[in-house]
Amino acid sequence: MAIEYRWAEGRTERFSDIADEFVRIKADVIVTQGTATVIAAKQATSVIPIVFASAGDPVATGLVASLSRPGGNVTGLSSQGGDTVGKRFELLREIVPDLQRLAILGNIGNSFTAMEMNEVETAARTLGLDIAIGEIRRAEDIAPAFEAFKSRANALYVATDPVTLTRRTQIHTLALVARLPATAAFREFVEAGFLLSYGANIPNQFRQAADYVDKILHGAKAGDIPVEQPTKFDLVINLTTAKALGITVPTSVIARADDLIE
Repeated sequence: MAIEYRWAEGRTERFSDIADEFVRIKADVIVTQGTATVIAAKQATSVIPIVFASAGDPVATGLVASLSRPGGNVTGLSSQGGDTVGKRFELLREIVPDLQRLAILGNIGNSFTAMEMNEVETAARTLGLDIAIGEIRRAEDIAPAFEAFKSRANALYVATDPVTLTRRTQIHTLALVARLPATAAFREFVEAGFLLSYGANIPNQFRQAADYVDKILHGAKAGDIPVEQPTKFDLVINLTTAKALGITVPTSVIARADDLIE
């Protein structure tokens, strides 16, 4: 089996070119991760099977017709990103009990990210928190967004997408300078210095995606294979960052963590 890898380096405008290239080389299956990449692949082909290893809410964003019967040429694994928004927010408030002003950073060019940001904003306003929104579309927008909200917040919620994931170290550095404890969905952010993450275990989902590819290569139609929901969620906390920010993480939260970075 020959595997062709392409990386957009966090530049969403490259997704369409990469998808078109896979169509030209007549790939037997296209494997993607993230809502925006699936959309680009769907626009490039309605014939080649597409397997997403992770997508935030594939039904709400129109990637598939339903979880049980995806239809078309697309299937994969949902990360249930929308369902974990409340849990991340709850954990952040446990660790930062005096949270009054929340900054939200995300790429509004990504349909799922825009949904996630709206959910966080709604939950925060329900609790009477002040909100500062940092809307970005590309990596160059990150630093200006921080300048706009860093003095108006005492915690940061980062919505995950290729732009924020590839620039997670930069975001952590800016957050640390601004004294903002930050949270996101995946452990890669915490490994880069974020305070905490809670979300589906993405490496596990990629391993499961291999089963989908195997079924398709043996004759199954992508649209007939149900989309699976995650079975493993990880809570990861960076105690080094907590110490640097002068934050004491409650023992009750530490006890629930799947991994601690010290």
